[in-house]
Amino acid sequence: MAISKEADTLRALYQSWTDQMVANPGLTIANLRSMFDEWGQPALEPENVTYKSDHVGGVEAIWALPVGADAKRVIVYTHGGGFAVGSADSHRKMAGHLAKVLGVTACILHYRRAPEHPFPAQIEDAVAAYKALLAQGFEARNILTAGDSAGGNLAIASVLKFRDLGLPLPGAVIAYSPWLDMALRGKTLETNAATDALVGKPILEAMAGMFLGGATDPLNPLANPLENDFTGFPPLYITCGGAETLQSDSESLAAKAKSQGVNVALSVVPGMQHVFPALSGRAPEADQELARIAAWYRAL
Repeated sequence: MAISKEADTLRALYQSWTDQMVANPGLTIANLRSMFDEWGQPALEPENVTYKSDHVGGVEAIWALPVGADAKRVIVYTHGGGFAVGSADSHRKMAGHLAKVLGVTACILHYRRAPEHPFPAQIEDAVAAYKALLAQGFEARNILTAGDSAGGNLAIASVLKFRDLGLPLPGAVIAYSPWLDMALRGKTLETNAATDALVGKPILEAMAGMFLGGATDPLNPLANPLENDFTGFPPLYITCGGAETLQSDSESLAAKAKSQGVNVALSVVPGMQHVFPALSGRAPEADQELARIAAWYRAL
C-alpha cells in the first residue's frame, strides 16, 4: 500500500525513537519524556486556533479554541504516551485540529503520569476534569472524550468510570489507535511487528509495568477496557493504522461494543502508523480521516 511522502515522516520519527532506545537501553524516564515531546512535530499548526493554559478540576490543562467554535461543546482530550510520556503540550496541535474540524473547543489534560502516579491516577484526573466541566454548565451530551494510544484507553475507561459513578455520559467518544489490552493478547502484535516502527511488545510491557505499578491486575476492567460490558456506551469512533501492532485492540473493541448495541464506527487506514492523526495538517491520510470523523459527528 503506497503512502504519501508526508505520512512517511511519522514512520521516520518513530524509527528514530526506536533506534535511540535500542542504542541507549538505560534511558531514564526524563530522557524518554524529552524524546517523546517530539510527538508534536509532525502536525502542522492549525490555522485560527488559539490556546490557553488552565486548571480544570485541579488538573493542569490546555484549551484549544478554534475561531467560530461552539463554546458550549468541548472535547476532553487525553494524550498518548504509554501513561508515562507525552503531554498536553506535545498533543495540543493534534487536539486542535480535531476540535477545529468538529467545530468545538478542546480541553487537553496534562494528567498525572506513571511511574510516579500509577493507575488509577490518570482516570481520577479525567473524572475530576469532567465533573468540573459539568459544574461549569457544560451539558454531558455536548462533551466528547477523545484520546490517542494510552489516551485512547483513558477516553474510554473514563466514560466507564463515569457510568460507575452514576454521572451523565458524554455525547460521543473518539479513540485514535487506542492501547486497551494490558495483557497484550492482540494478534497484530505479531503480524504487524515488521511494519510498526515504534510499538512492540518490549515497550508495551515496560509501559504497562509502570502504569499498573505491580499492584493492578492487567485484566482490571478500568485498566483494560476490553474487559467491560459496553451496553449503553455513547457513540464511538475508532481509527487506527493498518501497519500498527495495536490494530487488534481497535478491532476487538469495535466488535465487542457493536455486539452490545453501541453505535460504532471503525476506520483502519492501510499503511498508516500508530496514531497517524499526529500528521494532521501535513499528510492527506490524516486530513481525510479528520473529515470522516467530522462527517460521523455531524450525523449523530
